[in-house]
Amino acid sequence: MNICIVGTGYVGLVSGTVFAHKGHNVICIDKEEDKIHMLKEGKMPIYEPDLEKMVVENYKAKRLKFSTDVGEGVRSSQIIVIAVGTPPSEDGRADLSHIEQVARQIARHINEYKIIVEKSTVPVQTGEKVQLTIQRNIKQEFEFDVVSNPEFLKEGAAIEDALHPDRIVVGTSSERARKVMQELYKDFGAPIIMTDVKSAEIIKHAANSFLACKISYINAVARICELAGANIMEVAEGMGLDRRIGRQFLNAGLGYGGSCFPKDIDAFERISQELGYDFRMLHEVQLINKEQRIHFLKKVEEELWILKGKVVGVLGLAFKPDTDDMREAPAITVIHELQKKGAIIKAYDPQAMHNAKNILEKVEYCQDPYAVAQGADCLIIATEWDEFKKLDLAKVKQLMNHPTIIDGRNIYDPVKMIEMGFNYRSVGR
Repeated sequence: MNICIVGTGYVGLVSGTVFAHKGHNVICIDKEEDKIHMLKEGKMPIYEPDLEKMVVENYKAKRLKFSTDVGEGVRSSQIIVIAVGTPPSEDGRADLSHIEQVARQIARHINEYKIIVEKSTVPVQTGEKVQLTIQRNIKQEFEFDVVSNPEFLKEGAAIEDALHPDRIVVGTSSERARKVMQELYKDFGAPIIMTDVKSAEIIKHAANSFLACKISYINAVARICELAGANIMEVAEGMGLDRRIGRQFLNAGLGYGGSCFPKDIDAFERISQELGYDFRMLHEVQLINKEQRIHFLKKVEEELWILKGKVVGVLGLAFKPDTDDMREAPAITVIHELQKKGAIIKAYDPQAMHNAKNILEKVEYCQDPYAVAQGADCLIIATEWDEFKKLDLAKVKQLMNHPTIIDGRNIYDPVKMIEMGFNYRSVGR
């Protein structure tokens, strides 16, 4: 099939690349000329494991193209996928201005029957607005269908998730569009869930909100464990082995971040209010997530007492491992609060430092974890990169001014750390 992807962020670039890998002809469109130029040269605007290799392979095979011309993409494709950003507005609503702009552009270039696919995360009823926008701006009376096809990609594992999804959700009331979408996904080996458009739109927000609930819930339980002297790792294992619950997303720590959970929960809560339902649970989920970072900072202050002039090393800046994404990263809050109290910050992240430099000022960015440890009064683990799990801790201890580690991701064994002579604190243990 001929597919056009509008937007080359995480969702658009990964989705387009995987469709090309499956043998389809894909043209990825983005209005940023510099980004398109980078992609044509095989350089990635984001870090995602295996993405660069797959992009280069499919570009060389001429199954994957890049362009700034929406008209070219629409006219040459049967399926047009909208994968542009929907950032949060100040009031929590999703900003859909990019969606509307793309819908208007698509309408001007439709030359035959097309399927317009919403892959961006959008509030319920957005499909109706896209349909209406295209109808109002289309030049000739060509037929088209609007389909909701939400993505469920985890940053750091997006290629794997796209190639081997748990399920594929397709929302449409059109039998014609349904058959085309089934053909598109027939080789993905996953159950295809067919729904109406509005149900598909809600599935995405409901799924992300539920996962965020699990994270905030286990962080709340971690606070109880600390007060009671219990071990959250053992509690989570005992809970997670219940098949009704599952072990995923039961990792206590600094809370969730990234571009999806914070934005989607805000948007889903706002949508619910507009529809007449006060989704109070989601408000509490967000509150627990924010409080978790403040509680973590109290541990740092308890150990260092006076923060002014103290050197605090931060290992990990991205909101999760295997990505360079700094959006809503817990490390941002931690570093800003420490700086307000006069702490001197050194930091290292394997992939995210180039993005961090645009957000965090007055930070000494180091070439490796050992340079961060050199002369530090305290080390903070903010992201659970595998690299940090394999550190020579004896060397780290020697380099530090004082061997204090506050582990926000529970990557080390408390007993072993204490035996090694560290002053070690973690979450819920």
